[in-house]
Amino acid sequence: MYYLPTDASVTAEQVENNYLELVAEVKSQIKIPLAVKIGPYFSSLANFAKKLSEGGADGLVLFNRFMQPDINLDTMEIDARIDLSHSSEMRLPLRWVAILRGQVDASLAATSGIHSHTDVVKLLMAGADVTMIASAILRRGPEVVSSMLDELEGWLREHGYASVSQFKGGMSYQNCPNAAALERANYMKVLTSYTGPHV
Repeated sequence: MYYLPTDASVTAEQVENNYLELVAEVKSQIKIPLAVKIGPYFSSLANFAKKLSEGGADGLVLFNRFMQPDINLDTMEIDARIDLSHSSEMRLPLRWVAILRGQVDASLAATSGIHSHTDVVKLLMAGADVTMIASAILRRGPEVVSSMLDELEGWLREHGYASVSQFKGGMSYQNCPNAAALERANYMKVLTSYTGPHV
């Protein structure tokens, strides 16, 4: 779902209800599983994800990557452009997959910022059932898929795993040895640990 509520008179509850009504309508018309791709901008994302699951979504895709506009200073027009993702963007879906695993009765797919087999491993450890890539294919070509699969298989062998199911979800919120690290609790620690040429 790609909807950006710009009307200040529309409430958060109305926005969520629009999503839930659409999910219910689509679900009533199909016989195949329904996956719903959403953005991260909800006031209570965990609660909304649970409502989507209870309302008929068999899977949740985290997250829809909204394209951000720029301004062209030469033409004085809005410049709509596509910027391909980077691995650092994987952290947002990683956090929410980890939080939602075990709280919602839906399959979880992670998308945004997945560019290597290590990104895939991290998201599977967080609890993703599947990872999705687009920018990596656009940058490196479709052969990146088989390359990442080969590297993933190599990682599994190197770490003594026979299958993904042995570690999937091991670092989710419910299983993580330091669940507070998934929240804002370590915010000051992260900031004070930063080092750079001017710090």
